[in-house]
Amino acid sequence: MKVLRKIELLAPARNLECGIEAVNHGADAVYIGAPKFGARAAATNSMDDIGRLTDYAHLYGVRIYVTVNTILKDEELKETEDMIWELYRRGVDALIVQDMGLTRLNLPPIPLHASTQMDNRTAGKVRFLAEAGFRQVVLARELSLDEIAAIHKACPDTPLEVFVHGALCVSYSGQCYASQACFGRSANRGECAQFCRLPFSLVDADGRVVVKDKHLLSLKDMNRLDMLEQLLDAGVTSLKIEGRLKDVAYVKNVTAAYSQRLDAILKRRKEYVRASSGTCRLDFRPQPEKSFSRGFTHYFLEGRGEDIASFDTPKSLGEAMGTLKEQRGGWVSVAGVKPFHNGDGVCYLDEQGRLQGFRINRVEGNKLFPAGNVARIRPRTPLFRNLDQEFERALARKSAERKIGVRLRLEENAFGFSLTADDEDDNRVTLAFGYAKERARTPQVENLRTQLAKLGGTPYELTEPAEIALTEEWFVPSSVVADWRRQVVERLTAARRINYRRELAVWKPTRHAYPAATLTYLGNVMNDEARRFYLDHGVKAVAPAYEKQPADGAVLMFCRHCLRYSMGWCPVHQKGRSPYREPYYLASSDGRRFRLEFDCKNCQMKVLANE
Repeated sequence: MKVLRKIELLAPARNLECGIEAVNHGADAVYIGAPKFGARAAATNSMDDIGRLTDYAHLYGVRIYVTVNTILKDEELKETEDMIWELYRRGVDALIVQDMGLTRLNLPPIPLHASTQMDNRTAGKVRFLAEAGFRQVVLARELSLDEIAAIHKACPDTPLEVFVHGALCVSYSGQCYASQACFGRSANRGECAQFCRLPFSLVDADGRVVVKDKHLLSLKDMNRLDMLEQLLDAGVTSLKIEGRLKDVAYVKNVTAAYSQRLDAILKRRKEYVRASSGTCRLDFRPQPEKSFSRGFTHYFLEGRGEDIASFDTPKSLGEAMGTLKEQRGGWVSVAGVKPFHNGDGVCYLDEQGRLQGFRINRVEGNKLFPAGNVARIRPRTPLFRNLDQEFERALARKSAERKIGVRLRLEENAFGFSLTADDEDDNRVTLAFGYAKERARTPQVENLRTQLAKLGGTPYELTEPAEIALTEEWFVPSSVVADWRRQVVERLTAARRINYRRELAVWKPTRHAYPAATLTYLGNVMNDEARRFYLDHGVKAVAPAYEKQPADGAVLMFCRHCLRYSMGWCPVHQKGRSPYREPYYLASSDGRRFRLEFDCKNCQMKVLANE
């Protein structure tokens, strides 16, 4: 018999509200920041909120993962250990971590997942982590389908987590030190200053300006909605949406979009099943292009080829709406098929490539009347909507509900009646109620079914009409039936909570060989426990993290995004040739310069420390 593979849609939560809505809109798992030491310092949560989210999610079989994925100082380890024990007591299902020093602490039996900050892009690295005890590995965003499939083939029993949507870091995660070098804010400590979203000029060795004041390291946002089936077939089991800093409207919209698409795939592909319970019903049509985006890309999933950069602006463009047709007096007309609404936000790139925009006061057909003055816009300029007022209103209301399928059966016994509830996960409860039998004057079956079906306000819905198994037309008041229904639902909910099974994982010391004999600053070793972990696994020399001791001549970024390729000069893929002399430099507005190196063998661009 073929084993079904459980697939989880993993959604982000900035806070408790986002987490609950992620569950309501179709997530099978939710990841949320710990009170401290998560890779988004601005997205922390209290223990009480994490506990409340866990209680809510577990009712639907949804798992809660907490991010503790910064590198840690020696003096922070004990506090982190205490925090992890409290997270375990609150019911958290797993931790997403980066620092190997955690594995040497006194941990509860909670699974650890290897964060993408560990730079997980080879089968050797994934195999090492799995043998060390990690229960799930988050792969680097830059990997192609073929690379993912090769890792799965080499490590078939290791659950692989892959990002499918959201903002992209230009550097391999965990291998970016630009924010620390320039601003003293470490990305590996959760304080990234978003160096890659700044404007730069590209300058050649002779000082000639190739490109002036463009966001040369800023990438579009990932959208792999139409590639989910290929990812599943490559061996991915966890589909991850980025966005622990995003608002609740983003979480609702994007989670619902991916959940719908996943359901459609699984309806055809019976070898895959959802990892959680319940059916989601939406009160809106999910449209990811209406949430924050810089334009969309598959990134390198199908190899190098598409335009992945967003040079003009690091801000959200939103959805393409058409082009400017005409501008007169106080209005502009649009050539497009999508309607605008009063209050919408419109943006466009002016002739200098700068992002401009305006709000719509009112709409008359294809004419837009802006709120305020608008500079002259060149005809046929593409227009985007970065705020859809009606869509935002829909998401501000209750926009989804999630229901667990249940069957009810009412039957009689020697001293009264019994009511049984069976849910879709085979939980069953039966309650017997003593009640004197009295023959009714009229048929009762339909009324009994109507009363039992009133499950509004509960997490349940009937999958079929309630079964009424009575030998006579007994009379039972509606209020009594409602009370029986309430008691059975409460008992079923208690049973679901009791029967929820957390995965347990006892960390055992291992000594298998790490894939490298030495570790440079790229190993991000911040504390002595992490250092000892690597020494125990055969590493001969371990350098300190860049945040602890900056390395001379350090590469600050390792990017698969390549400016030579963006300019059409790639000697490998495009057989191109540049009219400018290398080395090239990125020049920032404050006068600093960063040298670029191109490693064609590994198909990556390096950004080096400022000169």
